[in-house]
Amino acid sequence: MFSQGKPSSKNQFLEQTKAAREERALERKREKAASVIQAHVRGFVARQKLKNELRKSFDAVFQKIEEDEQPQLVPALEMNEVIQGFMFVLHQSDDKERFERLCRYIITSMDSNSLKYCYVAIALNKDYAVQWIQQLKKVLWQCCIFLNHLKPEVSRDTKSMMLYLHMLVTFTNTATWKILKEKSRESLKPAMNQLCNNVMGHLVTKGMYASLQKLLYKGLVRSKPTLKRAALLAVCNLSLRTLTAYQFSNNYMNLFLLHILSIPAFVYHLTNISPECVTFLMNHDILKKSLQLLSTEQNTRVIFNALEGSYALCLLANLINLANKDLESLSPNILDFVNVVTRLIESCQKYVVNKQSNLTHWHPILGWFAQTIDRGLHESLVYVKIQLQLLWSGSFVKMLFAGLFESLAATRSVEATPTTSQPSSPNRSTSLLKKAFERASSGRSNSVKYKRLGSPETTIVAMSCCLYETALATLRQMRLDILTGLCYQDIVLSNLWKFICSLGPGGGLKSFLDHLAITSKICTPELQILILFCDCATHLITILDDMEMYDQQKPFKLEELTAISAFLNQLVFKLVWNNLIDLKTNNSNYLLNSAHTLLMLLYKRDCRRPYTSPDHWLIKDIRVSNFMSDLEKGKKAAQVLMQRVPHIIPHKERVVLFRKNVAAEKNVLGLTESACASPQSTLITVHRSRIVEDGYQQLAILPPAALKGVIRVKFINEQGLDEAGIDQDGVFKEFLEETIKRVFNPSLNLFKVTSEQRLYPSPTSCIQENHLSLFEFVGKMLGKAVYEGIVVDVPFSSFFLTQVLGHQHSALYSSIDELPSLDPDLYRSLTYIKHYDGNIQDLDLTFSVDEDCMGQLVTHELIPGGKAVSVTNENKISYIHLMAHFRMHVQIHDQTAAFIRGFRSIVNPDWLTMFSTPELQRLISGDNSPVDLQDLRRHTKYFGGFHNNHRVINWLWDILEKDFSPEEHSLFLKFVTSCSKPPLLGFAHLEPPFSIRCVEVGDDQVC
Repeated sequence: MFSQGKPSSKNQFLEQTKAAREERALERKREKAASVIQAHVRGFVARQKLKNELRKSFDAVFQKIEEDEQPQLVPALEMNEVIQGFMFVLHQSDDKERFERLCRYIITSMDSNSLKYCYVAIALNKDYAVQWIQQLKKVLWQCCIFLNHLKPEVSRDTKSMMLYLHMLVTFTNTATWKILKEKSRESLKPAMNQLCNNVMGHLVTKGMYASLQKLLYKGLVRSKPTLKRAALLAVCNLSLRTLTAYQFSNNYMNLFLLHILSIPAFVYHLTNISPECVTFLMNHDILKKSLQLLSTEQNTRVIFNALEGSYALCLLANLINLANKDLESLSPNILDFVNVVTRLIESCQKYVVNKQSNLTHWHPILGWFAQTIDRGLHESLVYVKIQLQLLWSGSFVKMLFAGLFESLAATRSVEATPTTSQPSSPNRSTSLLKKAFERASSGRSNSVKYKRLGSPETTIVAMSCCLYETALATLRQMRLDILTGLCYQDIVLSNLWKFICSLGPGGGLKSFLDHLAITSKICTPELQILILFCDCATHLITILDDMEMYDQQKPFKLEELTAISAFLNQLVFKLVWNNLIDLKTNNSNYLLNSAHTLLMLLYKRDCRRPYTSPDHWLIKDIRVSNFMSDLEKGKKAAQVLMQRVPHIIPHKERVVLFRKNVAAEKNVLGLTESACASPQSTLITVHRSRIVEDGYQQLAILPPAALKGVIRVKFINEQGLDEAGIDQDGVFKEFLEETIKRVFNPSLNLFKVTSEQRLYPSPTSCIQENHLSLFEFVGKMLGKAVYEGIVVDVPFSSFFLTQVLGHQHSALYSSIDELPSLDPDLYRSLTYIKHYDGNIQDLDLTFSVDEDCMGQLVTHELIPGGKAVSVTNENKISYIHLMAHFRMHVQIHDQTAAFIRGFRSIVNPDWLTMFSTPELQRLISGDNSPVDLQDLRRHTKYFGGFHNNHRVINWLWDILEKDFSPEEHSLFLKFVTSCSKPPLLGFAHLEPPFSIRCVEVGDDQVC
C-alpha cells in the first residue's frame, strides 16, 4: 500500500507547487497591470485636468475680450501662450467654436499696425519666431482640416468656411498686413514674403490642394452650385499663390491640374459666379502653362492615371472653356492645344465600351463606361457638356481650321472637282480646246501646284481633323452635336472638299492611295482629313431635303456631289481591290466604313432622284468576266466589293448572279428541271371563279421548300370541268399572274395606289378576314415569281420596296426622304413647315394626326400625350420625321411585316442586297427598255408545224416590226406574257418561253 502511495503524493505535491507558482505569477501580472492602469488613469486625469485648465484659461481670456463693448486686443506674446496651450489640447469636435473665436481674434489683430498687439509681430521676435511659425502652420492646417468637414449648402457652415478661407488667404500673402504698411517696415517684406511661401509649401505638402478640392466639389459638383463669389475668389487666390511662389514648377502645376482644374465645370461656374477668377487664371497664363506641361506624353499619362476617365474629361472641358475665353492668344499655341486635347480624349477612350455589361455604367457623354459615376458628378455633367460644346462652336472651329482657310486662300486656282464631273454643254468642246491652248501657252511656270500630304500646311489641317475624329469616336453621346457644329454655316465641309481636291488631280485620290501604300495605319492624321469629311458630309446630306439638295444645291452643287461620289466610288474600290486594307477586318476599318457610308448615301439619293449619268457608278477598270470569276472562286476582295458596293458591276451581271444563286439553291434542294416529275412537285386544283381563295387555301399551308419546288396547277372552269394546259408551265404562270393581278387590285383593299399609281399596303386592310395571313401569302406568291424569273406588271411605291430590302433599319435611313413616293402633298406640307420662318405655333399643330377611317375620325398620337403637345420651332424637325414615320411605317407596320415575311421565305434576303430600290422593281416587273423583237424571235418556240421561216410566222414578225409602234409592242408583249416589260436578261430568260402553236380548227369554230 505504502509503496503505491508515494508516487501519488509526489505528483500531487508537484502539481500544488506548480499551481502556487502560477498563482504568484498571475498576481504579479495583476499588480503590474493595476500599476499600468493607475498610471494611465493618473495620466489621463492629469491631461484632462491640464486640458480643462488650458481651456478655462482660453475661455477666460476670450470672455474678457468679448465682454467689453469695444473689444481690446491682448498683447501678442500673451496671446501666443494662450494659443500655444489651446492648440495643444484642441479637439476636433469639442473645440470647434473655440477655434473659430481664435481665428476671428487673429484676423482682428491683423488690422492693427502695432508690434505689441498684431499677431504676426511675434515673427519679428527672435526668441519666439521659430515656435510662432510652427504654431501658425498648425493653426492654418487646422483650418484646412475643418474645411474638409464643412457643407457649403448649410448657412452656418458657410460662415465658418469663409472664416477659415480668410485665415488661409491672410497668412499666405503679406498684401493685407497693416504692420508692413509703414515705410520703416518695408524692408521686412522680403522676409515676410519668404515666410508666407514657407507656410504655403508646408500646407501644400500636408494637403491643402486636396482640402480645396473637397470644398469645391461639395459646393460646385451639384445641379445648383452653393459656393458664392467670395469663396471662389479665396480658393482661386490660394491655389494660384502657391503656383506663383514656386514659379509654376511641374510638381505644383500637377497638383493644380489634379485638384483644382479637374473639378467638373470649374471654369464654367467661375464665369457665372466670379468672373474675376477667370481673369486671374488668364493673367497667370494657366492655359499656356497647362498645355506646356501636358504636351509631354508622360505627363499626360501621369495626370490621366491619377484622374481616370470622368475627371480627365472634366479637366479637358475646363481647358476648352479657358481657351474659349481668349482664342486669339491661343493661336501661337494651337498645335500644343490640339495635341493635348486629342491625347486627353484618347485617354478617355480606353474606358468607353460598346455594350452594356455588369461592369459598365451609363455615362451621359461617353456612353457605356467601365467606371462608376457618383451622383454629384452625374448632376454636374450637364455643365461639362456645355463646356465641351465650345470645342465645335463656330469661333472655335474657325480658329482650329485657320490653317485650312489660309492654305486655300494662298493656293492658286485649283479645280474643286475632277474634270470628269464637269456638266456637258453645247460649247464644251470649244471651251476644252481653248483651255488646252491656254495651258500650252502658259508654260510650266503657271502649272497648278498641288499640296502634298505630310507637308506642314496639310499636317496642321490633319491634326485638327484628327482631334474632331477622336472626339466623335469617344464622346459618343455628343456625336450628333459635334457633327452639327462642324457642318454649321458651312464653315468646314465645302472648304475641306476643296482642300482634298487641292492634293492632286482626281480629287487627290492618288495622294491618299499612295499614302496608304506606304503606311497600313488607318489612324494616321492625314487619313483623318478624309474620314472627317466623309462623316460630316454623311451627317449633313442625311438631313437635307430635296429642295435643299437639288434646288438650292447647298452646301454642294450637283456637279460637286457627282465628283464626290466618283471619288468615293474609286476610293472604296481600290481600298479593297488593291488590298490596301486588311480585308479580314474590313467591317472595323474606319476609313472604309466612313467612305462607304457616304458613298451609299449618295448612291441611294441618286437612285431615288438621279443627278448623275446612268453609267456613273460603274467602275470602268473592272473586267466583269474576271471579277465574276473571282467571285465564283471565293476571293475575298470580290466578295467584299459585291457585299458593300454591288453597283460597281452592271445590273444585268448582278441579275445573272441572282439567277445562279437561285439555280444553286434549287440544285441543293433537289428542285432542278429533271425533278419536275418527282414526288416533290405539288399539284393544286383551282376554280376559275375562286383563284385567290383556292390558291391561298392550298399554298399558304405549304412549307417554303415546297413552294420553291414545282407547282402544277389544274384549272376548273365555270362549268366545273377540267381545263387542259397545253404549254410548258404556262398554266402555273397564268395562275400566278391572275393571283397577283387580283390581290393587288385596290378594290380588294389589301393594297392602295399612290397618285402615281404605285402600290403599297392599305392601312385599312384589317376589314379583310385574316388580312395578315393574306399579306404573307401575297409575299410568298411575289417571291415565287421573282424566284422563278417570272416578270409581273406590279408597280410598287419605292418606299415600300425600300422596306422590303430592309433599308429602313439603316442608321442613315430618313422617312422624310421616302415620303414623296407615298404622298407628295404631305411631303410639300412638311417641307413648308421645316422652312417656315415665322412662329410655327401660329399653325396650331400638335403631335397628333387625324384620320378618316371608314367614316369615323380617328386621332393618332405621334408621341405619348401628343394631342396636348404643340409643335414649336424647337421641336418641328421631330414632328416632321414622326409624321413621315407614322404614314410610311406605323400605319402599315403589321401588313408590311407579314408581306416581307412571306417574300423572304422564298427569296433569300442576302441575294437582294445586290439591288437598289429601282433595280428590285425591275427584277419584279422586267426591264424598262423597248421590246427587242429580234431577241424575242430568236428565242420563240414553235409547235404544230410552225417554224421560224414559215409564211405565217414571217407575216407576224413583219407586221410587228413595220406596223406596230413601241407602245403597241409593249401591249403585244403584255397580251402574250401578261407583262408589258421584257425580262431583264432578255427573252432567253423568259419563263415559260414565248411559244407559237399551230392549232387546227373547224369551219364552225372560225369567227
